[in-house]
Amino acid sequence: MIQKIIFIFSILFLYNCKSVKTSKKITKNIDFNFYKNQFTGVLVYNPRTKDTIVSYNEKRYFTPASNTKIFTLFAALEMLPDSIPAFKYRINKDTITVLGTGDPSFLHPFFADSTALKKFNNYKKIVLITTNLIDDKFAPGWAWEDYDAYFSPERSAFPMYGNVVRISKKDSLQIIPEILSKKVSLTTKKFRRAYPKNEFYYKPSRSEEVEIPLVMDSLLICKLWNDLIPNKVTIKKYVAEKWQTAYSIPSDSLYKRMLFVSDNFLAEQMLILASSTLSDTLNTAKVRDYILQNALKDLKQQPRWVDGSGLSRYNLFTPTSFVQVLDKLYKNVPKKRLFHFFPVGGKSGTLKNWYAGNPRPYIFAKSGSLSNNYNLSGYLVTNKGETLIFSFMNNHFRKPTNEIKKQMQMFFELLRDTY
Repeated sequence: MIQKIIFIFSILFLYNCKSVKTSKKITKNIDFNFYKNQFTGVLVYNPRTKDTIVSYNEKRYFTPASNTKIFTLFAALEMLPDSIPAFKYRINKDTITVLGTGDPSFLHPFFADSTALKKFNNYKKIVLITTNLIDDKFAPGWAWEDYDAYFSPERSAFPMYGNVVRISKKDSLQIIPEILSKKVSLTTKKFRRAYPKNEFYYKPSRSEEVEIPLVMDSLLICKLWNDLIPNKVTIKKYVAEKWQTAYSIPSDSLYKRMLFVSDNFLAEQMLILASSTLSDTLNTAKVRDYILQNALKDLKQQPRWVDGSGLSRYNLFTPTSFVQVLDKLYKNVPKKRLFHFFPVGGKSGTLKNWYAGNPRPYIFAKSGSLSNNYNLSGYLVTNKGETLIFSFMNNHFRKPTNEIKKQMQMFFELLRDTY
């Protein structure tokens, strides 16, 4: 009973004493029993008045899932320039030596950037250095059985094609990159790729496109490059040099795509890119430590932050830490630009089917889901025009995720209409 009372006061009674009528309306519409067998935390904050509107378990640690990408966005905005560093290079007569920076846009299915290809075509010899990434291909805590899943491409210093092979079928198999066609078999096997080899499986009954992660070793990278520029490309180990930097796509286009579709590969590579601004040696742990010890040293609860995407269940963040970072973004990034990055409730990205406004959008936020976890953190615009910053985190539930979303949507609508 005490816990229920605390919950009512912290979640339902809005700051500065809203009317009794409003409180009764909220109480009537919230099912308290719904939350009793899961772990829930909420913080809602008004950055204009600096008032805490709602707080419940806001200092406790949760598994954030893809809400982790909010921290990745913050790190990228702190450390990357307006255009993405495509690669570092030095020129010696007819030879260009290239050092990877982790840029994920090169020949990516969405961006299709060709900056490197255009540059390299001007030289007789291209020497690639791809061994400067000291991170493992997978981050700590990633599920090993996801090695063939579209959402789990390997991390690398010089990504190509989004580090996936794309396979579809109309009259015949369509494979990108085409050079891997002989590595694709029509089969009913359960997995989409052999482990740990670049041998791919596609079910004969399929027609839709699938994306399967590549094993990004030096042999494959050299093969893919020599397919693009025959007999010009070699791979060598890292050596210290003085480098120039080439740039590719506008950084904002990468940030928006990463958040809109919750792209794990882009998120991971963004931290690698950020590390390229600190050192020629690519190391995402160094980036995370740098951000936490500098720009985020004032966080009230320091997180356990182990990857860029949130795939790892080792990550631990509090609702307070998300609200603090979102508040920093709100203060430092123009509102129009900032809201442009985030999925919009009822309109776009991962929120297209939820949290719709009537008649205008009111939720601009990042979701995060793993099995038994669903979180949402971002910005809520009330009917009176107030912008609120929130983090609503749900862990360890056994109900269908849509049931969690329904309860959250009701809460957000009541907050929108009554504050």
